[in-house]
Amino acid sequence: MRPRRGRFSLPRLWGILGAKDANKVIQGEEYMRHSLLAGAALLATALLPAGAQAQEPIRIGFISAFSGQFADTSAQMDNGIKLYMKQHGDTVAGRKIEIIRKDTGGPNPDVAKRLAQELVVRDKADILAGFTLTPEALGAAGVSAEAKKFMVVMNAATSVITERSPYIVRVSLTLPQISETAGTWLATKGGAKKAYTMVSDFGPGLDAEGAFQRAFKAAGGEIIGSVRMPVANPDFSAFIQRAKDLNPESIFVFVPGGAQPAAIGKAFAERQIDPKKVKIMSTGEAVDEQAVKAMGDLALGRLSTWHYDYNHKSKMNEDFVKAFNAEFKRNPDFFAVGGYDGMRLIYEALKKTGGKADGDALIAAAKGMKWESPRGPISIDPATRDIVQTVYIRRVEKVGGAIVNVEFDKVENVKDPTHK
Repeated sequence: MRPRRGRFSLPRLWGILGAKDANKVIQGEEYMRHSLLAGAALLATALLPAGAQAQEPIRIGFISAFSGQFADTSAQMDNGIKLYMKQHGDTVAGRKIEIIRKDTGGPNPDVAKRLAQELVVRDKADILAGFTLTPEALGAAGVSAEAKKFMVVMNAATSVITERSPYIVRVSLTLPQISETAGTWLATKGGAKKAYTMVSDFGPGLDAEGAFQRAFKAAGGEIIGSVRMPVANPDFSAFIQRAKDLNPESIFVFVPGGAQPAAIGKAFAERQIDPKKVKIMSTGEAVDEQAVKAMGDLALGRLSTWHYDYNHKSKMNEDFVKAFNAEFKRNPDFFAVGGYDGMRLIYEALKKTGGKADGDALIAAAKGMKWESPRGPISIDPATRDIVQTVYIRRVEKVGGAIVNVEFDKVENVKDPTHK
C-alpha cells in the first residue's frame, strides 16, 4: 500500500471523489510542494554574497560594415579586437566578455540605429563599439544617449560624434586633428604656398577640407580651388583633370579607406600628376598599405599626415605587428589598431569600475585615461572624451625593395582643433 498523503490516503480519496478528481488533488499538492522548494532555493540564492552568485557576461555590441566595399576595414578592426582578447583573456573583473557582431552593410545611419536598438533591447548589450564609418556612429549615438550605454568609437572620424552622446569615447582619430596638422606643415615646412583640395562629400571629408584650408591659410598659404566628390565614387578622372588644369603647387586629398585610395591614386597617374613635381598631401587612408601596393612606383613621393602605420618604429609596435601577422597573416592597419586600443580602453575601464558596466561608471573611468599604444602615447581628453595623440608626417619611399610610408617628422599631443 502507498503511503498516506495529507489527511487522506489515495484509496480513500478515490472513494470520495472518484479517481480523476482525486488525482487532481494529489497533483496540486505535488505542485505546491515543488513550488515551495523552488522558492526557497531562489531566496537562498538571493541571500548569497554578491561574489558567490554567477556573474552575467558583459556583452559588447560591435556595429560595423562587414559586407560591401568597406568589409575589409571592418575585418581589420575585428582582428584588432580578437588579438587583444587573445593576449589578455576573455574575462575582466570576474566577468566574461562576449562580442555580438552586427553588419550595417555600409554607411547607413538608419540601419546602425536599428542595430543599436536591437543590441540594447533584445541582446541586452552593455557596451556599443566599432563604427568604421561616421554615419554608423551618428546613427547609434542617440541610442547610446537614451539608454545610457557606454559607446567606444574605434574609427569614425567626424569631430561632432562625441558631442551626440555623453557616453561616447573615441580611440581613433578626428579628421580635423590630422588635416589641420597637414595644412600647417605643408605651408610652413613643405614648401607649398598654393593648394587645391579634393575631398569626399560627407562628414569626414567636410571636416578634413575645412581644417586643412583654415590651417593652410593661417600659415600664409592660398587655396586656389576645391572640389567635393561623391562618397561612393568609383571614377576620379574628371575631378583630377579639373585640378590639373589649375596647375597647383600642391593638392590635398581625403577619400575614405577601402577601395577608393587605389582608384584615386591610379587616376593621378593617368592624368600624369607627378608627386615629385606637385606635392600630393593626404590623410593616411589615401596611402594605406593596400593603396600603395596597388599604385606601386606611382605612389613614390606622396605625402601624408597620419596617426598609425605598421612601419612605426617602437618596440611595442614591432611586437604588435609580429603578433598580428602570426594570427592573421597580414599587417595591421589603422582600423586594426583602433580595434586593439578600443578593447584596451574597455578592459581598463572595467577594471576601474570593478566590473560595473553602466554608462556613467564606464565613461567616468575612461576620462583622462593614458596608455602606450602601438602608435605611440595616447590619452582620452577628460573634457571632450576624444583622442589626444601624435600625428606623423610621412613620405612614400622604397625601402629594401618595398614601397612604404616613412615617418620623417611629427607633432605631439595633438587634440581635435574643433574642441580647443
